[in-house]
Amino acid sequence: MDLTIVIVSFKSGEVLDRCIKSIDNKYQIIVVENSLDHKLKIKLEKSYLNVKCIIPEKNLGYGAGNNLGINLAKTNHVLILNPDTILLDNTIEKLREAADKIKDFAILGPKIYGETEKETQNYVSVQYIKGFAILFNKEKFIEIGYFDENYFLYFEEIDLCRKIIKSGSKIYAINNALIKHEGGKSHERKYDFEMELSRNWHWMWSKFYFNKKHSGYLISIIKIFPNLISASLKFFLYFILFQAHKKNIYKMRILGIYNSLIGKKSYYRIF
Repeated sequence: MDLTIVIVSFKSGEVLDRCIKSIDNKYQIIVVENSLDHKLKIKLEKSYLNVKCIIPEKNLGYGAGNNLGINLAKTNHVLILNPDTILLDNTIEKLREAADKIKDFAILGPKIYGETEKETQNYVSVQYIKGFAILFNKEKFIEIGYFDENYFLYFEEIDLCRKIIKSGSKIYAINNALIKHEGGKSHERKYDFEMELSRNWHWMWSKFYFNKKHSGYLISIIKIFPNLISASLKFFLYFILFQAHKKNIYKMRILGIYNSLIGKKSYYRIF
């Protein structure tokens, strides 16, 4: 089975290098470089013969960036990875073995290394898998539809999994394929504050949009209302206490909700 790896990066630095080094160089890797760093493109393609770095016209976000990479892949099976993942020696082999045996899958994903849950079956049909590592059956992916590009960050894979299940296709968790995932560390540490602001804005925007898309506007308002009240109270508390860092975080949450509520696109960018 042929396989292409797609990694969407943004200010990822050494984290991206570590991820690439964990991948056998017999696999083609497509990096979609959302921070538009042309120097990084030159460095990656010079350092790794199996890496092709794509610089889009603008920062596409997670879903659209992966859509681009999957479209460019010439193989039917495409594994998307976050930069803060590290593959173990047999991760890809276990995923390939599962893909060969499970003919009807749309997507499947590995298990995080170190999780303590006991599972006797290697392949389990599930309703949802996390987005940091997903193996796509590209043929089915095209048939079912791509990531919804209205999302910039967050809820894209939840939305996609719901669409897959609704279509009657299958999602599998591959419990004997293990991967290390740091979580929230796909960028260089010097951008922590900017990324935290972005995460809070987009989490709230995407949460409202997701619920509006699947449950309607009124239900979405009901579900987001506690978040809005909580964020507003904390904003005023930290404003009074002169804690600018925390005040700005909750300001971003309020703005994310507000912009999604009034129907504005997910426009917020840190650079």
